[in-house]
Amino acid sequence: MDRGFRVSTRIVAPTPEAIADAAARLAAGALVAFPTETVYGLGADAGNAAAVRAIFAAKGRPADHPVIVHISSVADLGHWARAVPAGARALAEAFWPGPLTLIVPRAAHVDDAVTGGQDSVGLRVPSHPVAQALLVAFAARGGGGIAAPSANRFGRISPTTARHVADDLGGAIDTVLDGGHCEVGIESTIVAFTGDEPLLLRPGGIGVAALARVLGRAPVVPGSGAGGRAGGGDHDAAVPRASGTLASHYAPHTPAWLVPADRLRAEIAPRLARDQRVAVLARTIARPAEFSGVWIAAPEDATRYAHDLYANLRTLDAAEADDILIEAPPNAPEWLAVTDRVARAAHGDEDDRD
Repeated sequence: MDRGFRVSTRIVAPTPEAIADAAARLAAGALVAFPTETVYGLGADAGNAAAVRAIFAAKGRPADHPVIVHISSVADLGHWARAVPAGARALAEAFWPGPLTLIVPRAAHVDDAVTGGQDSVGLRVPSHPVAQALLVAFAARGGGGIAAPSANRFGRISPTTARHVADDLGGAIDTVLDGGHCEVGIESTIVAFTGDEPLLLRPGGIGVAALARVLGRAPVVPGSGAGGRAGGGDHDAAVPRASGTLASHYAPHTPAWLVPADRLRAEIAPRLARDQRVAVLARTIARPAEFSGVWIAAPEDATRYAHDLYANLRTLDAAEADDILIEAPPNAPEWLAVTDRVARAAHGDEDDRD
């Protein structure tokens, strides 16, 4: 990294001048956080292996976890992929710019720092106007794609505002472009085209039904089995590693528990009897009159729930509670991505999450 650009983290409005400055910093090897429609990304020049490795150091991210490369258009696919299967191109043309990541065989020049040493690369075209403007400005300086995982500490709650980024990574990065609250609020859908069938590695802003309409069939969910969740558990050798697919991810520091709606009050009562502090994310259950802790009534609609989810988890995590209880979302297709995120946020004990 060029230390001449190393300064305290600045949150800046995305003016043309600020975007040009951010592009210059990226070109010099610095890290810049920027908004996408899903969550804020921690960006580096995807063609600069040292800059990409700086992302891993800032996040505390294991080196074998691949990062997604953000590109400006479908036309850039061929630069990063040595092959683009027909299904991948069809999804790109249908949903880009948008919250969809495609994993395809990587071109020879793509560095192992980006791919986690795999023979595939994750690509997406973000729709957020600030992300698009940054990609254009970076290209004008001779840059290509911007490698950008979520701009937070590894495994923790993803950021959906510039303030979230500064709270998590302040001092570790140069600049945060402030694009307001992210529109979608959870990460992109990830579909892999590295074998005979398209694989859904992570549900997200593009639903399975929409994918199936384009592909002519629903993508396979590897290792799901009966009742399994997309991307869950350990991947077999034929399934590429992808961002955000660990069993524990998107996790608050406070231990969190996923509780069926009809059990929520029963789980609260004994904790209060033991003088434990409890914070709650409910959806259909009303706050009991005797409850004095932090209680968030989440939206009942899946899209709005997703938009608010990470901000709500951060509020609950700041409540200094002993436990966070999350009312389980409905078992319905439109809730798949939300269910994936809250299940990972509530997975395991605190000691397992680092």
